[in-house]
Amino acid sequence: MKRAFVTMSALALAASTLTAVTITVSTVPAFGDHCDPAEQGQSQAQRQQNQDRQGQDQQEQGRPDQPAQDAPAQDPAAQDLPPAGGAVNQASPTRAPSPETGEAPETSPTQAPEDEPADESLSRRRPTQTPGRTPTQAPPSASPTPAPSESPAPTPSEPAPSEPPAPDEDEEAAECADLGPFPEDFIDIRQVQRNFQEVRTQRRGSSGTFTSRCGRNENRHHNSDNFIVAPGVSNGAHHVHDYVGNLSTDGFSTDQSLAAAGTTCALGDRSTYFWPVLRDRTNDTNADDADGNVGSIMTPRQVSLQFRGNPVSKVTAMPRFIRIITGDAKAATNGGANALAKWSCTGFGNRVTTKYPLCPRGSRLLRILDFPSCWDGQNTDSANHRTHVLFPDANGACPSGTRAVPQLRMTLTYTTPRTASFALDAFPEQLHNPVTDHGDFANVMSNQLMRFAVDCINRGRRC
Repeated sequence: MKRAFVTMSALALAASTLTAVTITVSTVPAFGDHCDPAEQGQSQAQRQQNQDRQGQDQQEQGRPDQPAQDAPAQDPAAQDLPPAGGAVNQASPTRAPSPETGEAPETSPTQAPEDEPADESLSRRRPTQTPGRTPTQAPPSASPTPAPSESPAPTPSEPAPSEPPAPDEDEEAAECADLGPFPEDFIDIRQVQRNFQEVRTQRRGSSGTFTSRCGRNENRHHNSDNFIVAPGVSNGAHHVHDYVGNLSTDGFSTDQSLAAAGTTCALGDRSTYFWPVLRDRTNDTNADDADGNVGSIMTPRQVSLQFRGNPVSKVTAMPRFIRIITGDAKAATNGGANALAKWSCTGFGNRVTTKYPLCPRGSRLLRILDFPSCWDGQNTDSANHRTHVLFPDANGACPSGTRAVPQLRMTLTYTTPRTASFALDAFPEQLHNPVTDHGDFANVMSNQLMRFAVDCINRGRRC
């Protein structure tokens, strides 16, 4: 009996130890968030060690992880970014001079020089994987050490944290390495030189504006269609769009369906305005998406839809149902001919970049989408959806044979993670490159509302 009692006591003690360890491990965050770009600059061993350290801290404190409190707000231009920027720099220890900064911050020794032609830098290849990578074993401190008086438990009953990471974690890391974006797709906005200035309006120009107030897609009108470039096709875009304005917009929209639908815009503007969503990549939402658009959709904090004048001439009304696009959703593989991505941060409006900007505390991310505004006077669309409406030249003058119409500028404002942990929805082969940002617009204003907008612009009013 005595021997049986000792054996049962040892088993009970081993079971209680295993239970305690299991509870401790369950409080450690999952093995990295799915395809978080901020983690791509770290090795698997570094991520595992960070998580083990978190688990130990939580065990000592006896409570879950608490987010660090932000320091008191300061001047955005004088602040340092948190370790997020460090994650970017870890992947790029010695960066070559950037064309945006003229300085020499860090980059990877294997990275191509930044002064190569822009088109070459856009045609990136997926990074090569390190062959035969062996998972690093977690530190022994991740599991409690039995006291000398305990009966030795069989080795197979030791908890999982001391074992190498599961093979599927290596597979996930490899998958994320191919998914994009990459650390070099991000930049501290304070490293971007002042490079953006509006063209000055001349005496015969038109300096007014008309703003259509359509909300910021609070009703979550989303789909992966695009009736302008892929009409009659479901999932024709292979990435999700935010929509404001017309409530019926999808891949099967027509002039008639748009004219009959409701709208989120004031003054009865039934136009449709849409752009690819931005996602928070610090979570596993949508992890099984076939097109690789992972993370939770971030609703803009503010959406500005402003129609502006022309610096050298008055504007004329654009026709109803005209379709206009800006940017190139496939710029990473097509080259930069039609790319027009402009990213910035609030408080840094005179600095724009084609990379994802990392904004300091107190500043929010900006996407600026300027549309072409020189209409051929005849067509509401064209085969490539571009030649019927062109961009003015550097001085603001429209090309011969075209006339100036109100220019739409979409400005989208977001509160993003302060780490390199967000990405634009994109076609799979574009690897979430920020240069692929783009926007779409179809004018469904009434003729009366369009005339009102033109009058405001030509008279120098703010409407």
